[in-house]
Order: sequence, then C-alpha cells, then structure tokens
Amino acid sequence: MRSRRIRLLAEMMRGNRLRYLGAVLAMATAAAISFVSPMVLRGVIDALTAASEGDWSAPVKLPGPLGAFFTTRGGVRYLVGHLWQMAVILLSIYLLSGLMQYLRGRLIAQSSERFAENLRNRLYTHLDSLPFNYHARAQTGDLIQRCTSDVETIRRFLSNQSVEVFRTIVMLAIGIPVLAGISWRATLFSVMLFLPMALLAIWFFKWVRRYFTISDTAEGRMSAVLQENLTGVRVVRAFGRQAYEEEKFNAANDDLHKKTLKLYDIMALFWSCSDGIGTLQISIALIAGVVIAVNGWGNLSAGDVTVFVSYVSMLIWPVRQLGRVLSEFGKSLVSLERLDEILRQPPEQETEGAFDAPLDRDIRFEHVRFCYSEDAPLLKDVHFSVRAGQTVAILGATGSGKSTMMQLLQRLYDVKGGQITIGGVPIEKIRKQWLRSRVGLILQEPFLYSRTVRDNIRITVPDADAEQVARAARLACADGFIREFERGYETPVGERGVTLSGGQKQRVAIARTLLRENDILIFDDSLSAVDTQTDRAIRQALRELREEGEKTATTFIISHRLTTLSEADLILVLEDGVICQQGTHSELIQKEGLYRRIYQIQSALEEEIAEPNKSGDEVSR
Repeated sequence: MRSRRIRLLAEMMRGNRLRYLGAVLAMATAAAISFVSPMVLRGVIDALTAASEGDWSAPVKLPGPLGAFFTTRGGVRYLVGHLWQMAVILLSIYLLSGLMQYLRGRLIAQSSERFAENLRNRLYTHLDSLPFNYHARAQTGDLIQRCTSDVETIRRFLSNQSVEVFRTIVMLAIGIPVLAGISWRATLFSVMLFLPMALLAIWFFKWVRRYFTISDTAEGRMSAVLQENLTGVRVVRAFGRQAYEEEKFNAANDDLHKKTLKLYDIMALFWSCSDGIGTLQISIALIAGVVIAVNGWGNLSAGDVTVFVSYVSMLIWPVRQLGRVLSEFGKSLVSLERLDEILRQPPEQETEGAFDAPLDRDIRFEHVRFCYSEDAPLLKDVHFSVRAGQTVAILGATGSGKSTMMQLLQRLYDVKGGQITIGGVPIEKIRKQWLRSRVGLILQEPFLYSRTVRDNIRITVPDADAEQVARAARLACADGFIREFERGYETPVGERGVTLSGGQKQRVAIARTLLRENDILIFDDSLSAVDTQTDRAIRQALRELREEGEKTATTFIISHRLTTLSEADLILVLEDGVICQQGTHSELIQKEGLYRRIYQIQSALEEEIAEPNKSGDEVSR
C-alpha cells in the first residue's frame, strides 16, 4: 500500500522532477550560505576585541578565502580599518541567500502546482471511468472535498514542508561539525535538547495524523450535507424544511468544529512545548559558552560564543520545524490514502473482443434477472422482444424495476442472469461507449448546465447549426416558449436550469436528445413533467418522422399516464419482477390484470372530473 502511494507521488511529479531537484539544491545552497554570516561576525568581533587590547598580531578568524584575503593585507589592523568591506561582504551574503530563496520558491511553486494539476486530472479521469454503480453509492460532496481539499493538503506539503527535510539535514550536517571544531564541550551543551525535541515531534506526528483523519472525515460529511442542501434547495423550500436542514448542517459543522479544535489543541501543545525547549536550549548554549570562555576551557573567544548562540538559534528552528514537517506529512499521508482509495477503485471494464455492432435492430430480453442485493431480487425473469423502430411503453408500480431495465439496456449495470441481445448480438459483446453514444436518454429529472438554452441543446452535437437546434426544439415542442424569451436561444438557464419551469426543462432535455441521431430512445417517465397536450404533440412529431420515412429510433416510454402509453406499438406490464402482460392498448384492456385495473381507475377519475364541468355547462345554458 505504501509503495503504491510513493509510486503515485512519483508518477504525478513526472515532468517536474528537475524543477523539484533544482528547488532542493537552491534551498541547500541558501542553508549553507546562512552559516557564513555568523563566522564573518565572529571575525569582526574577535578583531575588534584584539584591537581594543592592542593585539594587532591576533589571527583573523574569517572563513576560508576571506581569512586569507585580510591576513595578506595586514590582518586585524586592515580589517578594523576597512569595516565597510565587511558590511559589503555581509550584504552580498544576504543577497545571494535571498536569490537562492527566490529560486527555491519559484521552482517549488511551479513543481507543486504542476503536481496538483496532474493529480486533479488523474482523479477526474479516473472518476469518469468508474462504473455507474460506484457513483450511485458515493457522496458527491465527499468526492469534491477529496479532489480539492485533500489535493491542496498534499500540494502544500510538497511546496512548504518537504524541502524542509533536506534543509534540516544540510544544516545539521554543516552546523554540528563546525561547532564541534570550535569546542566539543560547548557543542555537547548546545545540542543536548535536540533529541527530546525530535522525540516530541515524533509523538506529535502520531497524534496529529490520527486526529487529522478524524477531522478530514468530518469535513467530508459536512461537504456532503452542504452539497445535498444546495442541490435540493427547491425541495427544501417547497416543503418548508429550511430549519431542519439548517439544524442538520449545524450538527455536521459543529462536529467538524469539535474534532478540528481537538487537532488544534494538540498542535498548540506541541508548539508551546517546542518553543519552551528551543528557548531553553539557546539559554543553555549561551550560559555554557560564557562559562567555558570565562574559565578558559577550550580557548573560546567572545566571537566563538556569538557563533555558538547564532548556530544553535539557526539549528533549533529546523529541529523544531521537524514537528510541523511530520504533522504536515501525516496530513498528506491521510489525504493521499483518501485519494488512493478512489484510484484503487477498478475502472469500468470493457468486454474483451467487444465491437461496434449495428443497434437499429430487434431487441430481446431473454429471461433477464437482476438484483442490487442478493436477498432482494428486483427482476426475476424478464422476457420480451421488440422489433426495430417500434414504440414500446412500460407500465409498472413504483420500484418495480422499469428504470433498471433501461439501465441494463445501456449497460450501466450488467445482468445477473439471462441475456439481452440487439440484432442477435449479446449486449456484452457491444462496446459500451458505442452503445451509450447511440442511446438517447431523457430522465424524469433532467440536468441542465448553467449555460444558454442553445448551448444546452447543442451539448450532444456541439457543431450543430442554428436550424438543426431549432428543428430539435420544434420536435420537443420547445421552440415556441424559447422564442418568447427576450434573448431567445441565447437565454441563460441558470444553474441546473433553475430559471426554467419543470416542463420547460424537460422539453429542452428532450430537444437535446433528439438533436443527435439515436438508434434507441428512452423516455424514463420524462413526459410526466409536461401537460397532456404537449405530451401528445411530442409523440405526434416522432410519429410523423416515422411516416415521412426518416430513420426512426426504437423508442421506450416509461409512464403511468395511460394516454401516453395507449398509442404504443407494444405495452409491457411489469409486476413482481416479471412481464406479467404485453400487447397493445386495445388488447390489454380486454384482459384481466394490472393494466385494465389502472385503466378503469384513470377512466373513472376522468369521468368524475368531467361530470362537474358538464353540469356547470348545462346550468350556464
């Protein structure tokens, strides 16, 4: 599992590894340069001390070539007389260090941002390839939180904390040997609390990783509640459930608050303890250096004590920072695990040898069985045949499996038994992408994008011209109300089509589907959102296309409105997981069964509604 996550990181860094390496090298150079300035200050302090004592022959304690340069030009006397050169040298050191820090920041920002871009693309592509069953079970808000917040957590670690590991290694590798070369006694006192601080950082890492997992999960739940509420805002308002939904969100938000507060309590405890240890370590280094210098143990000068205090202050920060690095590393591991949980999901598999078979052929369901859970079979033995170009109506109780049958036809789910064939070819041997591209689906609750009406219709055929769009709208009985808008087809529909009525959204969705050439057309209870007159007009338009000789799709209509079903070539009645009746409207009303009972109920209701109107007309006459 761990090696998989490392491979994922390495793969996402592809194309940016040189930038990341350049950032590490720039950081290491800046860290190395930072050790030079205390050594320069030591040389200045010791030279000024020697000059005040009249010791002009004292050695110049400057690092490397600088010491040789001032020694050859007069030693302490020349240095004291040209202190401005030391100021220029210190300024040059700081400028060079600043340049390295700039390069480090620029390169690591480019590398981490490209990493985040690659990871987001990988996640989206993988989510897009997952089977429908996964998305039916997953929480959208949680997926969004993972693809945004968790990716950002990893990006921040790579950008801010990962290079700190190398910085700490470089600084310890340089600083401790230099200090030991000056005085091993003072060095022991100067680093005596580094180990307790490192152990505290490791303890902190274990705790923060655990509580970050808890906090991140709570954030995912809150995001899911927020997404559901915003998506279903119309339902919430319609039923006056604002107070209930606010209470539900407040509960999720309060849960996140409490768990995140616990995380910050641990972080505050660590930083306060590490601050105390760091201040104590600097004090110990200062006191030890002064005591050793005063007592003449190891020949420490005032400049050497300054170097010790400066170096300990410089070294204590990366050791203290180790806790932050480990905490961010723990957060990143949790985020990486949550992302890897998505990436581990197997993508939708294509059947080996699948091909693009013709779909304008007869469709057969042969003893099809399907269940979402083994103990609750939904379709038990569905068996029927449809000729190409026919209009088939499906009637059944709510939850009887009507929509599931159509999902099986699209291979959003695979059958558990029996088989479905199109033109005699088992549906498993037809390439899924090809099958779905030739099946037009209009759902009961259509989804519209926050774009113009024209753009929403052209989603299925992006290069369709204005006449093709208008023709599809006319077939869907949408052209009339669209032209009544002030901006016509350029009217924005708002997010999820919120500015349109239910029937208008439905007709735009129908137009969108009819714009594309389909071999199979499915109205999944989608005509129920339009009035009976519009329903009849849409079906009449489709029937006229067939009569004009145009290629006609095999059409499936799921509805509870018998006026919609009555004109179909074939009516299927689904009950208790099987097709209990099939035939035309005139045939089925002559037989005892579910269809006849529903017909009698709807007819009686229509007569009851018509009777008061008839009486009212007679009275008025």
